Amino acid sequence: MLTVDFDRLGIAPGQRAIDIGAGAGRHSFELYRRGVDVVAFDRSAEDMKAVADMFVAMELEGQVPEGTLARAEVGDALALPYEDSSFDIVLISEVLEHVPEDERAIAELVRVLKPGGVAAVTVPRWFPEKVCWALSDAYHEVEGGHVRIYKADELAGKLTSAGLKVSGTGFAHALHAPYWWLKCAVGVDNNDNPLTKAYHRMLVWDLMKGPWITRTAERLLDPVMGKSVVFYLEKPGISGAAQ
Repeated sequence: MLTVDFDRLGIAPGQRAIDIGAGAGRHSFELYRRGVDVVAFDRSAEDMKAVADMFVAMELEGQVPEGTLARAEVGDALALPYEDSSFDIVLISEVLEHVPEDERAIAELVRVLKPGGVAAVTVPRWFPEKVCWALSDAYHEVEGGHVRIYKADELAGKLTSAGLKVSGTGFAHALHAPYWWLKCAVGVDNNDNPLTKAYHRMLVWDLMKGPWITRTAERLLDPVMGKSVVFYLEKPGISGAAQ
């Protein structure tokens, strides 16, 4: 389940990308499939071990173009262990809402992005997130949980102040918003509620089958209630993609 629309980034094989806060690796795997040399980067050593194993499996199964490189590394998004202008593409998806020093994390992603490079930043959208917070303290008051709710113009301001240009925006996962509202209403740790169980089955069916009815519904609903907002960005300067 991808939050970022990679076609909007204009990426090409042979470019170098970092997926900051890669988690289970969903965006890293897609970059790898598209022939991009990718670094999956996260603070969780356990997650990065699983992602590294999947990179190996993808190569063995012939899912990636020959010669494409991928690795998983553990570290801190506030102090990326890479030189300035190291990457053509930077992703940070559903991470900044967890980071108290979000402007520091943004400065780091800008630092490692090449002039002329592109980035995608996603966070929970204000309205769906506001509903979740109103329904449940447990949704966000957990260790490592969400520390803020972004308004789109607030985050856009932080990104542009750090040196990026917003080239476009998008929304994603409208069908997931009601699921989380239900979860928050009945208890985020309540896994036996019949409504949430039924809704979860529908989401799994949608993920596995991609039926036209749910794909069409989500496409129409995303601008209204998409759970995530996506910023597509550029770092002004001469493109380093061919370097």
